[in-house]
Amino acid sequence: MTPARSTAIAAYVVLGLVWGFNFVFMHMASPFISAEQTTLLRIVFGLVPVVIFALAKRSFAWRHLRHIHHFLVMAVLASGLYYYAYAAGTYRLDSGIAGALSGSIPLFAFLAAVVALRTEPFTARKAAGLVIGALGVFLLARPWAAGAVDVTGVLFMLLGSASLGASFAYARRFISPLGIPAAASATYQMVLASLGLLTFTDLHGITAITQDPPTMVAVVLGLGAVGTGVAFILYYITIAGLGALTASTATYIPPVIAMVIGAIFLHEPVLPSAILAVVLILIAAVVTQTPAHLLAGVLARGRKTSGRH
Repeated sequence: MTPARSTAIAAYVVLGLVWGFNFVFMHMASPFISAEQTTLLRIVFGLVPVVIFALAKRSFAWRHLRHIHHFLVMAVLASGLYYYAYAAGTYRLDSGIAGALSGSIPLFAFLAAVVALRTEPFTARKAAGLVIGALGVFLLARPWAAGAVDVTGVLFMLLGSASLGASFAYARRFISPLGIPAAASATYQMVLASLGLLTFTDLHGITAITQDPPTMVAVVLGLGAVGTGVAFILYYITIAGLGALTASTATYIPPVIAMVIGAIFLHEPVLPSAILAVVLILIAAVVTQTPAHLLAGVLARGRKTSGRH
């Protein structure tokens, strides 16, 4: 049953807000636990709503396990490496800057589609979009101000975006043709990611987060249960009601939200160059992800509207 359009729109807006807050939650965890531990808690507690949703949808089937090798790849690309890189990057950067860099996800998704799937034409317009996006990242990194921005943090954020972007291409090529429900697929990859992190993560000191109840709530409920688990359900509802293309544009919202929240609640500075960088990255994302005929239609409507005034 397809959700009502108003419900899907509400899910879309809330999804963008939730993803934007995630960077603040990760930043709050940094004084208490490691990035690996934050990632583990995020996936474990994020798994709970997804499992409940999958059970309600009756999505699980034993026959799915024959494809476990694909879920292992997705566990790395779309869960373990992606979440860890974002946690490690956010630990080193202002949450607003980290959130702004997450706007590069559509750019890496486009590159992955070009390289791995070869279904996306690499046109001059899209090449220009990549150049604009790179310029935005350059402005955020601010290499002319030595030491102002942690370059390692920037690289971690780009690694996380590249990992998630690659997962889109992998899922499209190997997971989607299997016809496995999204809730089941997400559960399998998150379970495998959790097991992998339990194996490699040093758990010593993970209880330090209990010393600060607001931070514990932010990580367990905010980042994990809501920011990861409920976010998946919201994304599912958005796709069902508005379509995959519209749902994918929800990634354009977190960079703005993260920067605003970081400035208001964490008193992080917002430089004009950072604002310009966010604008450039979002423009690049739209240019590379929007089909040419849709973009031309939007521009044509804009010219007609401006001509009436």
